[in-house]
Amino acid sequence: MPAHPYPDGPRLLADIGGTNARFALETAPGQVGAIATLACAGYARFEDALLAYLAAQPCGPVRHAAIAIANPVGQDAVAMTNHHWAFSIAAARAELRLDTLLVVNDFAALAMALPSLAPIDLAPIGAGAARAGAVIGLVGAGTGLGVAGLIPAEGRWIALQSEGGHVAFSPSDERELAVLRFCWQRYAHVSAERLVSGPGIALIYQALAAWRGAADGIDLATETIVARALAGADPLCMETLDCFCGMLGTVAGNLAVTLCAHGGIYIGGGVIPRLGSYFAASPFRARFESKGRFSAFNARIPTLLITAPYPALTGAATLLERHLAARGDATCASPHLETDHPHARI
Repeated sequence: MPAHPYPDGPRLLADIGGTNARFALETAPGQVGAIATLACAGYARFEDALLAYLAAQPCGPVRHAAIAIANPVGQDAVAMTNHHWAFSIAAARAELRLDTLLVVNDFAALAMALPSLAPIDLAPIGAGAARAGAVIGLVGAGTGLGVAGLIPAEGRWIALQSEGGHVAFSPSDERELAVLRFCWQRYAHVSAERLVSGPGIALIYQALAAWRGAADGIDLATETIVARALAGADPLCMETLDCFCGMLGTVAGNLAVTLCAHGGIYIGGGVIPRLGSYFAASPFRARFESKGRFSAFNARIPTLLITAPYPALTGAATLLERHLAARGDATCASPHLETDHPHARI
């Protein structure tokens, strides 16, 4: 049976990364549609992008919205790490004439979508088997490097917000040490995100070109590096992509032992799905399992690539529904703003 429409109108959902902002409307429980992707660079402000999206939708007034954004949240002021958008939640809610503007971390929203994903939405990378009701880890490379956890508690899930992408990069071999030394010439702190991200692929290429003594082509764009690597046409590009996948394996493996993530490590973000079968054959899984005395521990943990197109929107819808339900009256008209707390039960 189809779900009944929300009596107070459709709910706005958004998943905002450093490059793209994805918007949708949830008209009834589980019915998410009117999905549109806008380039962040095309709008001066977050509010402008949202208004442009709504202007193109034949819907009535929107009262409640959940925004999943690639940024730490917890206070009224939001300033994106990998884009120039910055705004006050209270001011944005007033300008957009919303009763509710719930702002959550994008990977916390993505984490909340994981329990609802079907097998068709996932591609296993390597072996391992998930333990039912166990902690889940989430990592994903896009414009930045997202990290989150999902913790079971009394029949519900707790989304653990994390900024784990900004931990110090940890090299695992001489090649990665050479990459780190190259980066130290530019940055006092070299985070995992500097390298394990879309822009990081270009940085790895530059570092390896310098290490190998290559004189030409050190400024190749990430898209070009990936295309040449997937075509098997450029050894340095292939080495770059292998290095990147190995680094992601280290990050994912570290997260697995940090969280004891027997429920699996899920891989999101916009970069890995574009690699296709190359990723499955890459050094990722071998590096994930390479944990010394804990290699057998990690070998039992599955790694699952998320292939669903817009899962963070579903997670944002879940967070908004729970937030409104906690208020006791989803149709109340009193203005309200809220941010998620890193350890809030949701």
